[in-house]
Amino acid sequence: MNATQLGLLTGLVAGAFGGFGAFLVVLVLAAHGLLVGRFLDGKLDLSALAGRDRG
Repeated sequence: MNATQLGLLTGLVAGAFGGFGAFLVVLVLAAHGLLVGRFLDGKLDLSALAGRDRG
């Protein structure tokens, strides 16, 4: 299991309780976990957000 999958799974498990409000929390946590996992895997480049170029 790579970091992307682990991050997504952690986000899903962290908020998997309750009704519709909890569903929205789970959705946000899962998206956050996915982004962190992609970053840790090196598949997400955040340099564009920081305003820096690689060139």
